[in-house]
Amino acid sequence: MKKLIFQLLTLAGLFLGATFKEKPKPIVLAYVGGFRGLVNTDQIEVEKLTHINYAFVDVKNNRAWLHNLATDSTNFRKLNLLKQRNPDLKILISIGGWAWSENFSDAVLSDSSRQGFAASAVDIVRQYNLDGIDIDWEYPGMKGEDNVFRPEDKENFTLMFKALREHLDALKQQTGKRYFVTTALPGFPEIFTHTEMGKLHPYLDFVNVMSYDFFTGPAKAGHHTNLFPAGGLDNEQSGDRAVRLYREAGVPMEKLVLGLAFYGRGWELASDEHQRYPRPAVKVNRVGGYTYIKDSLLTNPAFVRYWDRKAKAPYLFRPEQKFFISYDDEESVRHKCRYVRKNRMAGVMFWEYFNDPKGYLLAEIDRQFR
Repeated sequence: MKKLIFQLLTLAGLFLGATFKEKPKPIVLAYVGGFRGLVNTDQIEVEKLTHINYAFVDVKNNRAWLHNLATDSTNFRKLNLLKQRNPDLKILISIGGWAWSENFSDAVLSDSSRQGFAASAVDIVRQYNLDGIDIDWEYPGMKGEDNVFRPEDKENFTLMFKALREHLDALKQQTGKRYFVTTALPGFPEIFTHTEMGKLHPYLDFVNVMSYDFFTGPAKAGHHTNLFPAGGLDNEQSGDRAVRLYREAGVPMEKLVLGLAFYGRGWELASDEHQRYPRPAVKVNRVGGYTYIKDSLLTNPAFVRYWDRKAKAPYLFRPEQKFFISYDDEESVRHKCRYVRKNRMAGVMFWEYFNDPKGYLLAEIDRQFR
């Protein structure tokens, strides 16, 4: 009898242990811009991060290419030193970006070029003792800034990730180390016409959803990084809509990373009717990062902060100049982190670390995920 009770208690303990197993820590991924030059790694609050994606590595002659070898190599060395403060930190190279995506289509056009491209990217990971590769191709099969694009991009996009995964798996056989393959992709629906998310996600550890830049042009202004629709527009873009589109395309929720904007976008409106949606605009105005917004604009009585309850998004308005600014703040970040938790997503990522050097928004992320 005692033996039976002991066995039952043991089984109960195993069941409870499995039931209440600790959830993995959410991803907190920062894009860190090396394209500006040397990175001041001393300013990075690395204890609050899980991943750093180094932006960017270029594509040249069908190969991954370090645009400024001296600067990039120094940055890699300094970023690796951050692991002394956070041994669990992962550092990936992010290849492409808005300005350096023009050659992706050529680089992955054939099997031989894909193999060469993958090998060159993995060589950078090997040489600088990094943790993986992120692809920020803007955009396969679609026009970005000045990129080559063709119908074959749809299949070749998938095959590129297959090649990257195979080459990194081969490196793992040599080092015994796990390597990551990820991608950053936009939140607009057109991207799903030119990609095969259901086929390619098995090669990926996670997908960084760029749920920002929903409004960028000069003619209309609106929330550029809202979590939910504000209402008044058919098929309005939002973070929630982007997540649902990726899920419907076959990507598991646990592989999706929600994007946060650490910068604002601004417009001069055509009138002072700032509560219209969308708002007719006459031109785009530069804004800056969140540290500037918080320290210089939110403290300026000429600007009034408004909160869109439906969209879960703030905005600023300066009536005299009809200046409208969309951005993320602590309140919107709090809602986004809770959304990630509720929907069991992988975590959050943000562009770009030094847009908020005082760490206001990162502190809020840390509070929500602690």
